[in-house]
Amino acid sequence: MSTQPERRIGRPADAAKRAAIIAAATAAFFDKGFAGSFIEQIAADAGVSKVTIYNHFQDKRGLFVAAVESQCEMMREHFSIENITRGTLRQRLTAIGEAMVQFLSRDEMVQFERRIAAETEAEPEIGAAFLAAGPHRMKAAFTAFILAMVEAGELVVDDPELAAEQFASMCKGMGDLDRRFGKPIDENRNRQRIEQAVEVFCRAYATAPQSG
Repeated sequence: MSTQPERRIGRPADAAKRAAIIAAATAAFFDKGFAGSFIEQIAADAGVSKVTIYNHFQDKRGLFVAAVESQCEMMREHFSIENITRGTLRQRLTAIGEAMVQFLSRDEMVQFERRIAAETEAEPEIGAAFLAAGPHRMKAAFTAFILAMVEAGELVVDDPELAAEQFASMCKGMGDLDRRFGKPIDENRNRQRIEQAVEVFCRAYATAPQSG
């Protein structure tokens, strides 16, 4: 009789399948948009069956939401509570601004947003799903981060959600619009936007003077 312990399968395999599905779906949605992506091809690319995808995500829209949320995870580490004590206020805000602009400036992200915006005209629910899983989710995370800095005594903010919007808007500036219409990225101007966004934010909300 074998003395080897019984190998359990299930969760690790399911997690690996889920990761493979999300990776394949993300590539498809970024490359072809929502309407141009098909469960059959995503399943083939992920090496799973259509039934497996439906079991994990219910439908194509559920898969779309999961793919967008997986992209947001690339930014969420910058809003972790552990980062509250890492570096000065200016350093933390600068890191967030740089990560945000870099995240949004990727060619595939610009292309993806264009396609989703176009598809939203015919199917508004797709736009709503994208906003909820992506931008609104990130705003909520940044708002929580600002609240944590308020509780730590570093900021005084009456409306943390509005403050989160203000900082993000200042960091992106017109560069966000320029990217969508094909203008080349100006890295120097991006740095200037982020630096001034941090400056304005600290002057408006910091409880103590912040050195440059």
